[in-house]
Amino acid sequence: MGLYLCIFDEDEEVFGVEVGFYADFAHLRDAVARSLEDGDLGDRFPVLMLHSDCDGEWSPHDAARLAVELDEIERAFTELPPRPLESEWKLQVAKSLGLRPANLGECFFDIDGEPLLLRLKALCKISVEWSLPILFQ
Repeated sequence: MGLYLCIFDEDEEVFGVEVGFYADFAHLRDAVARSLEDGDLGDRFPVLMLHSDCDGEWSPHDAARLAVELDEIERAFTELPPRPLESEWKLQVAKSLGLRPANLGECFFDIDGEPLLLRLKALCKISVEWSLPILFQ
């Protein structure tokens, strides 16, 4: 089952990000925990790390805080070496688009091969600007 993070205004979708499988989101959070939180889950990045990935939402207030966390994660990940891609679909997308991650941040992309951290930051920006929550679907 895939994880889709999206924003709706009334019944119309404003913006969405197809993360991949729930396991892919877990891999991102695992990389954050292992590389940046020294085993103290949620200490540095509580909005990302402590939120359930089951049917929930990030409020616009949470989205503003998440955007700050994602900026810091993105900066830190550019300094870390890449890891092997963990999903078969990621291997296929990387091969078809010629993606060769040069750092840890580039190992995380959405189903279209777009950088996941950038896409999530765009989602946060829209959530704040439109005062609408980010929904987990």
